[in-house]
Amino acid sequence: MQTRKLGKSGLEVSAIGLGCMGMSANYGPAPDKQEMIALIRNAVEHGVTFFDTAESYGPFINEELVGEGLAPFRGKVVIGTKFGHNFDPKTGANLSSLNSRPEHIRQVAEASLKRLRVEAIDLFYQHRVDPNVPIEEVAGAVKDLIAQGKVRHFGLSEAAAGTIRRAHAVLPVTAVQSEYSLWARDPEAEVLPTCEELGIGFVPWSPLGQGFLTGKVETGTTFASTDIRSRFPRFTPEAMQANLPLVELLNDLATKKNVTPAQIALAWLLAQKPWIVPIPGTRKLERLEENLAAAAIELAPAELHEIDEATSQIRVHGERGSGREKYG
Repeated sequence: MQTRKLGKSGLEVSAIGLGCMGMSANYGPAPDKQEMIALIRNAVEHGVTFFDTAESYGPFINEELVGEGLAPFRGKVVIGTKFGHNFDPKTGANLSSLNSRPEHIRQVAEASLKRLRVEAIDLFYQHRVDPNVPIEEVAGAVKDLIAQGKVRHFGLSEAAAGTIRRAHAVLPVTAVQSEYSLWARDPEAEVLPTCEELGIGFVPWSPLGQGFLTGKVETGTTFASTDIRSRFPRFTPEAMQANLPLVELLNDLATKKNVTPAQIALAWLLAQKPWIVPIPGTRKLERLEENLAAAAIELAPAELHEIDEATSQIRVHGERGSGREKYG
């Protein structure tokens, strides 16, 4: 597996990471825990060194899963986790939508350290920008945690360019994580140029469009109420039907190169910038292996131009359901 550095931070990780959220939450009933631990360890054996989780996934149980799964590889892998929501530490009940007060950040860090079974959190993201707490205070709180040796790197998720700049002025931001794929390209306008200017890495979540870009989601597919896609406008039958041209484009390119649509989607992301590290999630070993093989696929300039030309003619239907920051 090739490696990449997240901006100027020096944090080096596998070119493709593993998003672990779906192993515990948000895509229907959670699979067997031991099977997911085996999958996480298989990922390490395949060269993955970058794993993504959050206290909110479950809540709490995904961090515990990742901590147990990666316990034998402590010091050899990088784990990113997140703060910024507000859960009852005993019941997991959601007490409010967002909470990035400095004292709460400290509490979350202590709890995450225990669940992840590590002495320091490699990459600590603010999960969503809290409009009630100045980003300077957030960055200051994480800066204190770094000084105490409890956190190594600071990240932001779904933050706007202005917020990234303000945070970076207090504490260098190592990575920004936002949804980015061939059907979610809004980071290109301001966020990616800001990351490039400041030397910040970029971590696309849902790089396969929550499965839609793989071509395996049928337009007639319905989602259980426990699947977050059931609540996203982009996954209504009408929107999926309208977005089929994007999948057809990927299918055509994949056929020409004898690869899969998912691999084309990931290879396209990797070709955008050398400091972009996507984190596709999966529950299946065969999908893991398929995704990781995308790191070896090279898209020629003519192929990238073809993709850009074709996608510029395709209007994506339906809002994405991400909670991205719409201000600052």
